[in-house]
Amino acid sequence: MTRRSITRPALSVRGTSTAVVGGTAAALMLFTAAPAGADTPVAEPDSFTSAFTAMATPEQVLNGEGVATPGQPGATGTFTLRVNSDLDIVCYDIALDGVTGDYMSPAKTSTHLHQAATGAAGPPRLAFPNPTPIGDGPRTSSGCMQGPFTTGLTPAGASADSGTGFTLDQIEANPAGFAADTHTVDFSAGAVRGQLTQIPVGSVATGGGGSALAASDSATSSTVPLVGAVALGAVVLGAVVLGATAIAGVTLVARRNGTARS
Repeated sequence: MTRRSITRPALSVRGTSTAVVGGTAAALMLFTAAPAGADTPVAEPDSFTSAFTAMATPEQVLNGEGVATPGQPGATGTFTLRVNSDLDIVCYDIALDGVTGDYMSPAKTSTHLHQAATGAAGPPRLAFPNPTPIGDGPRTSSGCMQGPFTTGLTPAGASADSGTGFTLDQIEANPAGFAADTHTVDFSAGAVRGQLTQIPVGSVATGGGGSALAASDSATSSTVPLVGAVALGAVVLGAVVLGATAIAGVTLVARRNGTARS
């Protein structure tokens, strides 16, 4: 199969936010703190090998034992990830709405990508800078980081950080096996959670609510101007949620000779 690469101009390194890191007794039964290891903030690469989105809602939250533990009522979130698995770089655009109170997690941040299928718990593999500002209004976090990745957590019985050995091509191999969430003092199991889905090649819909119009699609490239307008709302079985991520001037370039890494 032809592998497509999403190309956009390189941007400067975006700022990261400071996490409010805490812990709960239940979480610490499953994880212990590991030495903090900062994943490297980097400039946005020239191209991406894949892109993904997750629509996070309180109804999808589970605790560490995989038991349904609804999060913050009315809260929503969008997680948009653009991946260059060749360079092990992930660029993230995260927006939370209706999430209130301080963050809390035994990890080095409280906003994660877990290796966890629908209806299952799993260890965090990526720790994103927490969306800000902390308060009652919308919170956002954007930037790019490069592996090797760390989370600041060591699963019970393990000898290494839960991010150790994780590479972004594992997301490309099975996006449905990953879930994004964020944790707060009042909702330590998670305020919102959402399963990752791959953005369709040739029709990039960011945050579940973006729009894309294909200007051209030849044998060698497809150009997709992309304008995302964000309005987050509550999602409950059948309700429509509009997500928020603004991405403009995206070019999808098919790489004839590219092959996915195993």
